[in-house]
Amino acid sequence: MAAALAARSCLELSAAARGPARRLPELGFTPPGTAPLPARRYGDSAGGFCYRDSAQLAAATRNRFVRWTTSGDTVELVEESLDVNLLNNAVRLRIHGCPLLPGGVHICEVQSHLVILLLTGQTVHRLLLPHPSRLYRSELITESQMQSVFTDIGKTNFRDPVNYCVIPNVPGLASNSVASAAWLSSEGEALFALPSAAGGIFVLKLPPHDAPGAVSVVELKQSSVVQRFLTGWMPTAIRGDCGPSDLPISLSVHCLDHDAFLFALCQDHKLRMWSYKDQMCLMVADLLEFMPVSRDLRLAMGTSHCLRLAFSQSLGLYLGVYMHAPKCGQFCVFQLVSTESNRYSLDHISSLFSSQETLIDFALTSSEIWALWHNEENQTVVKYINFEQNVAGQWNQVFVQPLPEEEVTVRHDQDPRETYLEYLFTPGRFSSAAIQKALQIFSQGTERHMDLTWDELKKEVTLAVESEFQGSVTEYECSLEEFWQLQVEFWSKFYACCLQYQEALSRPLALHLNPHTGMVCLLKRGSLSFLVPCSLVDHLYLLSNEHLLTEDDAAIFDDLEMSRDVVCLVQCLCLIGESISMEMAFLMEMACSRLQPPEKAAEQILEDLIANDTENVMEDIHSKLQEIRNPIHAIGVLIREMDYETDADMERAHHLSMRLNLTQLYGSATAGSVVCWGVCKVATIRFLICRDLLVLQQLLLRLGDPMVLGGGQLFQSQQDLLHRTSPLLLSYYLIRWASQCLASDVPVDTLESNLQHLSVLELADTTALTAHRLVSSPQTIVELFFQEVARKHIISRLFLQPNTNLAETSLNWPHLITAIVADFLPLLWPSNPSFLFPECLMGSCQYTQLQEYIRLLQPWCHVNMGSCCFMMGRCYLVMGEGHKALDCFCQAASEVGREEFLDRLIQPEEGEMVSTPRLQYYNKVLCLLDMVGLPELVIQLATLAIMESADDWRSQATLRTCIFKHHLDLGHNSEAYVALTQNPDPGRQLDCLRQLVVVLCERSQLQDLVEFPYVNLHNEVVGIIESHARAVDLMTHNYYELLYAFHIYRHNYRKAGTVMFEYGMRLGREVRTLRGLQKQGNCFLAAVNCLRLIRPEYAWIVQPAPGAVYERPGASPKRSHDGECAAVPTSRQIEILELEDLEKECVLSRIRLTLVQHDLSTAAVAGNSTPEETVALLVRAGLFDTAITLCQTFKLPLTPIFEGLTFKCIKLQLGGEAAQAEAWEWLAANQLSALVTTKESSATDEAWRLLSSYLERYPSQNSLYHRCVINKLLAHGIPLPNWLINSYKEVDAAQLLRLYLNYDLLEEAVDLVLEYVDAVLGKGHRYFGIEFPLSATAPMVWLPYTAIDQLLQALRESTTNHHSIVLYQKLSDKMEDYQQKVSVATRDRLYRRS
Repeated sequence: MAAALAARSCLELSAAARGPARRLPELGFTPPGTAPLPARRYGDSAGGFCYRDSAQLAAATRNRFVRWTTSGDTVELVEESLDVNLLNNAVRLRIHGCPLLPGGVHICEVQSHLVILLLTGQTVHRLLLPHPSRLYRSELITESQMQSVFTDIGKTNFRDPVNYCVIPNVPGLASNSVASAAWLSSEGEALFALPSAAGGIFVLKLPPHDAPGAVSVVELKQSSVVQRFLTGWMPTAIRGDCGPSDLPISLSVHCLDHDAFLFALCQDHKLRMWSYKDQMCLMVADLLEFMPVSRDLRLAMGTSHCLRLAFSQSLGLYLGVYMHAPKCGQFCVFQLVSTESNRYSLDHISSLFSSQETLIDFALTSSEIWALWHNEENQTVVKYINFEQNVAGQWNQVFVQPLPEEEVTVRHDQDPRETYLEYLFTPGRFSSAAIQKALQIFSQGTERHMDLTWDELKKEVTLAVESEFQGSVTEYECSLEEFWQLQVEFWSKFYACCLQYQEALSRPLALHLNPHTGMVCLLKRGSLSFLVPCSLVDHLYLLSNEHLLTEDDAAIFDDLEMSRDVVCLVQCLCLIGESISMEMAFLMEMACSRLQPPEKAAEQILEDLIANDTENVMEDIHSKLQEIRNPIHAIGVLIREMDYETDADMERAHHLSMRLNLTQLYGSATAGSVVCWGVCKVATIRFLICRDLLVLQQLLLRLGDPMVLGGGQLFQSQQDLLHRTSPLLLSYYLIRWASQCLASDVPVDTLESNLQHLSVLELADTTALTAHRLVSSPQTIVELFFQEVARKHIISRLFLQPNTNLAETSLNWPHLITAIVADFLPLLWPSNPSFLFPECLMGSCQYTQLQEYIRLLQPWCHVNMGSCCFMMGRCYLVMGEGHKALDCFCQAASEVGREEFLDRLIQPEEGEMVSTPRLQYYNKVLCLLDMVGLPELVIQLATLAIMESADDWRSQATLRTCIFKHHLDLGHNSEAYVALTQNPDPGRQLDCLRQLVVVLCERSQLQDLVEFPYVNLHNEVVGIIESHARAVDLMTHNYYELLYAFHIYRHNYRKAGTVMFEYGMRLGREVRTLRGLQKQGNCFLAAVNCLRLIRPEYAWIVQPAPGAVYERPGASPKRSHDGECAAVPTSRQIEILELEDLEKECVLSRIRLTLVQHDLSTAAVAGNSTPEETVALLVRAGLFDTAITLCQTFKLPLTPIFEGLTFKCIKLQLGGEAAQAEAWEWLAANQLSALVTTKESSATDEAWRLLSSYLERYPSQNSLYHRCVINKLLAHGIPLPNWLINSYKEVDAAQLLRLYLNYDLLEEAVDLVLEYVDAVLGKGHRYFGIEFPLSATAPMVWLPYTAIDQLLQALRESTTNHHSIVLYQKLSDKMEDYQQKVSVATRDRLYRRS
């Protein structure tokens, strides 16, 4: 069948026009010296230009072309590319007051520039643009977007006089001809050929843009002519005067190296060829010689003739001439032949006739003519013919895009708004430009609706029609029927408006043919469409019966009988299709949409056809069936031709060559739209063929005629064919639906979230999933799939074949577009193993569309059922229906290991433990559910997976851990504990236990944590809590209190006490704040209470080792926290603490708290201070009572207290009022005995009194405290108060004397000795604590002679001081007196003894 494609009909495929109307940059210019002409002097026109290397695979200009449309004095230029999306690719030029000539735009390509030549009714212009090959190198093109040649057109100085010229009045432009031609000479001059007002041609020349020169005008006049007649050659002299008969009505130019041949088709039906270089007419040919000529035609002026040229390097120059005659037209094709002596002739190749009236445009190649007409109904007709092969002159049909239906049928059970909106915005029916223009007119031009997206336009249309509708309803109440009718009326009014503009915008203005690639386009106002070959099945179905009867049967199949059978079969299908009404067609559409069997719908359609057969169509079908020799075989052949099912999955895309830019081949939005619209066209036509084939098969079953069926034994074969046709119809219905289903815009954050989910499934890097590119217009999901995935597969399949030299490959559009569509359909075919299309929809977040796709697919397609279930689960997951998703995931599990997509899903990573495929699948789904955040579903699926892993303890451990984790996340503490205990892996069990402890602590659910039984896990729990307690911050976590509660709950009081004592120790070391000390006190109290609950002999704990407190998990045993080598630990002796020790610590803690409450600045040092350090802090703070209590508790001397208090007294005595005021604070913290006095005492007095009371209250051995007080006073040079002297005299006068001597207080020492001697002798002896003074009968008394001798020596040495001499004498006398009395007493005692 493929061999017959070259002579088949073609389809028109429109590029998508759903994007917002672009605001084109507009450049305006008013040439000086021109008078404005009417803007509509000439009709609208269009044209195109293709680059020389557009067919070369490695060229920068590959698949690029420029198109333009002219309207009045404005020309719109657009550069198109089938490979990349060009930026800034459109511009509007306006030459004010100078309407452009039809066909007055010419583009020439030189090595470094693209030159645009414009011809208007008054001026000619030249624009220079950089050539694309100069903008970038083709091997570096990897982006999907790039700049167009029009990007910097605003910088072009087309106002420069060098680049434009006003057409001179002499010879002047002919008013009744719009012919023109323009070209560049080899020297870079711009040449413009125009019809002269006097007849003939004149050529206007602009000098090269980079060289100085003047504008010149050359008029071509006939001086030497060679004219060819049909009978031969003969020279003829023609006068030089040019008359109006030779006025050119169509001009074309063929450039040579240093010359240009100018061909002019004139009003006198003659073709003239000029040499510009020689300014000589080289040939004149009378074209009437090649067509049937009437007298009227010969006398009439030819005004609608048309001339085209086609040049081939191998075949030379071809000329195509269209000769217009009333109700008839003729194409003549000639080949230019050169003879000796620079003479030329025309070799007649072919004459082709056409009955169409109005030729709009035609294009010529070296083998084909493509023509565009408007028929009598003003409808577009496009045909083409191969004039070399088609001897019979049979034109090939081009099936142009039909206009939308004139009316939309709205049933009473439908909402008019929804029905019309769906019809208006179904891709392929209306362009956004037509809807926007209709909207503007419908809204009476109140608003200018520009730059609206497809969705925004839909909203604006709804608002406009609804507002008009609401404004027209005058009555407050109306029936539902009236309301419905009014809605239909207004929506049909807007629809008619859209239809009018769609018709105007879709009317072609010209044909554009690329001779290098064979691409043919229809150029329209603001858009274009492409003509592509039609497959044979579609070709046969679309042709009318008259054409079908003339088909060469041998061109279809080698088997002539089979060819005839297929043709007859297709004729039967055409008869059925023509007879099916809209209501009948709707039956099949609804059956497919509602998942009902198509066979039943076909049976109903057949019954309706038979019931409404008023034109005996059934008889015609029956008679046609009689002509088919083997209908079963013919139907099977037709089904095979339409079936794209493959046995195996297509190979995945290879890496495309970057150097030859294969990565971008047909990668533009335009190419994608054309390919996908071609798929939609094929699907639409094939759906109708399958529908009609189902009806025909039902008819065959109903007839049951052995002659038709070939016998009863083939009844089963017919049933089999019926069941093969039904999936075929549903497949095409599904592809057609996908081709018309728009993709949703997806926010970037949603795409990123989706990518994370896919990375969990390890699908994010597959060929089916790439970054979703932003496009200017809404894509259908098939376009999305083609751009993102399918194109790479198809291009690699077409171009990366063995022994293919890509550098020499030339692109052929008809073959390539046919091959791409043919390769694209298997990728979309539902019953193929390839699952790329749904995978792409999932990767692009098109979940609503994917859900509908699977809904339409699942009931009848039994391929990739598990993959579809998985995809549906993903959809439900995104929609928030988790339980439905879980059901789908579970259903898909049964197909794991049987489907390619699910196999890719479970591919293990390197080093990953391989389990059964189904367990791998469950793990992937569990990860996905975990990522989405559905713990309940994770638990359900993991529980189900455990049943599958009965013999795999590692998988069981993983799943149990998963169940534990999510139960814990949900707050199901008991279930989490049960899952933990059931875990077969001790390592994982310990990890779970650790997590349970941490999480429940963070949630403050400590009761659950304490009360769990922990069978065989008790020591592990304690170890975990202890390690956490020692590793975390004490004030933010309560692990010690938890451990205390844990032991108390189990009546283990000693461990509870140990825990709280360690807690208190750490608080003192690490949390040196008021709150820390408060908690420390409570901890020690709790520890004391615990030990008091134990029998005395067991009321002890082991002193916690200081190092254990600082152990950190993972810490190096060899180095400290700063990296230094740690000291080698020495073995410590275990220290036992009893209840008494704990009580002391409790007291110390309480006193520390008292200290910090009094002075917060001490908190930093008080927390871990020893009793001795604490006493010093208390003394400094003035808390002497508390310090004494602490000393008594720990049996410490009170010396520091007395020294501190003495020092404070000294400071008060020497200080000012500020010191006095400050002293009252610490004085108030100590308990003073009641004092009765008649005067107000000062702080100094109170301090001394406090010191005095302490000396009285706390006596010491050898009057230690007195001595330290006096020592401190004397050291600071403070005179001793009398009360202190008196007090100390009574206790130890001798020591007082020594202190006086130490501090050189000689006078006080003398006074003391004198008093002391008197006391010994009996005078005031009680003041010195002497009970019995000196007497013979009393006990012995003594004096500190050593100290007295030292005093005398000191006084003796101070002879220079008179006072010292007096004192010495006085003391000496006293001592002599004492000695005498002692001698007397001694004698008396001795006397008594004797």
